[in-house]
This record gives sequence, C-alpha cells and structure tokens, in this order.
Amino acid sequence: MAEFFLGVDGGQSSTTALIGNEEGRVLGFGKGGPCNHVSGPDARERFMSAIGGCVRQALSEAGLADGQKFEGACFGFSGGAGDKQALLAEMFTIEHRIVTHDAMIALAGAHAGGPGLIVIAGTGSIAFGRNAEGKIARVGGWGYVYGDEGGGFDITRQALRAALRLEEGWGPPTVLREKLLAATGAANANDLMHRFYTPAWPRPKIAALSKLVDEAAAAGDAIARDILAVAAQQLAGIAVACRRLALGLDQDAAVAPIGGVFKSALLREDFVKRVQAIPGMTVREAIYNPAAGALLEAYRAAGRAVPALTGMPEQEKTYDPH
Repeated sequence: MAEFFLGVDGGQSSTTALIGNEEGRVLGFGKGGPCNHVSGPDARERFMSAIGGCVRQALSEAGLADGQKFEGACFGFSGGAGDKQALLAEMFTIEHRIVTHDAMIALAGAHAGGPGLIVIAGTGSIAFGRNAEGKIARVGGWGYVYGDEGGGFDITRQALRAALRLEEGWGPPTVLREKLLAATGAANANDLMHRFYTPAWPRPKIAALSKLVDEAAAAGDAIARDILAVAAQQLAGIAVACRRLALGLDQDAAVAPIGGVFKSALLREDFVKRVQAIPGMTVREAIYNPAAGALLEAYRAAGRAVPALTGMPEQEKTYDPH
C-alpha cells in the first residue's frame, strides 16, 4: 500500500502543509492562517481551522481524500508543542506523529535533513544544531529581556539607546535619532521610548525598525555600523558555541543564516567573515524552508530514511526570511 507523509510549519503569520509519498515526491501543498496559539477566546477553533484548512488544500492537490491516514507527520510551531498534541490527535489519523518547535524544522529544511547548524535572527535570535548521530543543541533564544542578542529587536533597542544618549548630550552624533523619529512620528527619543512600552508597539513591529540601522550604516553612520558589527559578532558567537555543543570541535560544520536581520549586507558579510575564520566552519544558504523540513522530519519519525525531496512547489524551495 502507498504511504503518505505530512509536514506542517505553523507560524505566527501563516501555516504551510506539504504531503509527500514514500519516495519523497511532494504531492500536495496548502497554505493557511496563523496557528501558533491555542489559548484565549476561539483559539481552539482558529488553530483547527488553520491547520485543517491548509492540510485539506494539500490533500486536494495530492488527489487524496479528507481523513487520509499518514504514516508519519511532523508539526513545527513557533510556540512549541504546548497542548497541541491532543488537538492534532483529534484532527488526523497518524501512525507516527512528532510535534516540535520551529527551530527544529528550520534546521531540518536548511540542511535537507542532514547534520548542520542554523542561526535564526529575526525579531529575536537563536542557534540550533544537530550532528549525524541526532544529538541536538541550542544556544540563545532566551527572549528579549535576557537574550536575543543580534536580533532585530535588540538592534532597534541599541539604536534607540544611541538616540537617547545623543538627546541627553552625552552620546556621539548619529542619524539614528532622526531616522527613528521620522519613521515613527515621535516628538523625541524619550517620547519614542515610552511608546515602545505600549501595546501599539509589539516586539515584531519594533524589530522591523532595525532596517533603519542598516540604512544608516550603509550611508556611513559610525554608530549604526558599530551596532551591526556587535550584532554580527554575537550571532557568530552563538553559532560557534552551538557547533561545540552539538557537533564537537572535531567535526566540520555548515551554518545556514536565517531571518530578516541577515538581509543586511553589512551584517551578513561580517557574520560570514567571523564564522569562516573558525577552522572547519562554513556558511551556506538554506536548502529548503521549514515546511519542507517538517516533511523530512515526518519520514524520520516513521523510521524511514530521509529522502531527497522532488516535486517541490517553487514557493517552497527556499527559505523566506520574512
């Protein structure tokens, strides 16, 4: 009998499902709304609608009926596994199921199921790695209060701190104050700092302003360049630490940088230089995005050899850094 496998990437902005056969051929693709939370009013219904909708799309494209049994399935969520296991058991018939976090499926996709490292730098930051024997390790990802060095929120925070110092007369000149005020409509840096404490400015929205630091750095602003240099150093540092924990210093390590922070050419160039200065470490592009990584982990969950994927939809072949 034919066997089918399901991979789902459930994120804060959207949900993606891929269905593959036993040979690793992708048969169906589906897209739905966000599904990372299962608490609060109507959360259960929103979660089941997002997951169910994108899986039904993938089933339809694959020519399979609703209720199709999956030999293996992997669900990766930005909020982690939490209490999603019970809901998924209600929704699908799955012989071997794994529910994990988004870093795991991002790692699997980046290295096509093989060993390696990733550094994710979006709103926050984390390094995650796995060796050939399956040993995993993480470094960072401790949140905006105690960690997330080199992430977008931290970069914006450093820019605002520079603007506050300038405003108070004890910081060096920088265009960052002018850029931040122009982008937000704040009267001054102190006003902007207080706005950032309100619900009107959630962390992802604050992190998105990190592109202003890149613009200023590209135009030659010394303070902006220093902020990006420190961020690149921190991100390279967690990559090196993760290699030591997951692979050991005696194993070569490929690192895939993932996330919107790496859109900065200056930061990315500095990060690559720092990582590749370490013997045995290289930087390369992610091979697949997290949805494909989830599908690859579905084969692993069922005890199958991780196949080379074929028939991937064009939009799923690479990682979208958001």
